[in-house]
Amino acid sequence: MSGVALLEVSNIVVRFGGVTAVGGVSFAVDDQQICGLIGPNGAGKTTLFNCISGIYQPNEGDIRFRGEMVTGQPRHRMIGLGIGRTFQNLALFRSLSVRDNVLAGAHHLGRAGFIACGLHLPWVGREAARLDAEAQRLMAMLDLTAVAEVPVASLPFGTQKRVEMARALIGQPRLLLLDEPAAGLNHGEVDELAGLLRRVREGFNLSILLVEHHMNLVMNVSDKVVALDFGRKIADGTPHDVRNDPDVIAAYLGEAPHERAA
Repeated sequence: MSGVALLEVSNIVVRFGGVTAVGGVSFAVDDQQICGLIGPNGAGKTTLFNCISGIYQPNEGDIRFRGEMVTGQPRHRMIGLGIGRTFQNLALFRSLSVRDNVLAGAHHLGRAGFIACGLHLPWVGREAARLDAEAQRLMAMLDLTAVAEVPVASLPFGTQKRVEMARALIGQPRLLLLDEPAAGLNHGEVDELAGLLRRVREGFNLSILLVEHHMNLVMNVSDKVVALDFGRKIADGTPHDVRNDPDVIAAYLGEAPHERAA
């Protein structure tokens, strides 16, 4: 592992009008690391995700990915650099099949334009076959092969979440951002998700940054955990250290900042 972190978030500030949603947050994610980002509702987790994935531009601070400054880059640029993402509220093409939704995540990898497709050039067919083979591999890994041709709208919520993950993975990310992957899942599905995240990390040699309220999942799969409260970082370390941090315990017990011990 090199001395440069895969993702470096430095002093990020995001304001909406007079409200500071994220107030000077810094942390890093190393190569092939699973990092959990936790905090009560309104702590700024999703806002920070939106900055990293190019949806929001921070008012202050810098974001570096693989050593390159990417602060304020548009979302399509982040995808091309190797940052993939899923959403808390699913962003799937509901009338399309599972296969077509997965393939939609590879649009930035394709080289075939309108003219090349119209001329039926041989390499166009080879490219399509390669992407379809990768889609099949991902669907097998995420237990989606049996529903490959089924419209996603007719599938259970947990299955749709795996479709969205497959769509992000086909884009060949080095960093996968997962926004509430366990939301809406039952206990058994959460246990399966934990194993899946480990397999994805190992099978794709990528890092995962996940926002999640399910504490057992975060603490079981993460190599490190970053905790936010009221838009500020209150802890950063191993799952054991963060779980036992007094500020984290106070945040989840609902104490106001001025009520906490100095």
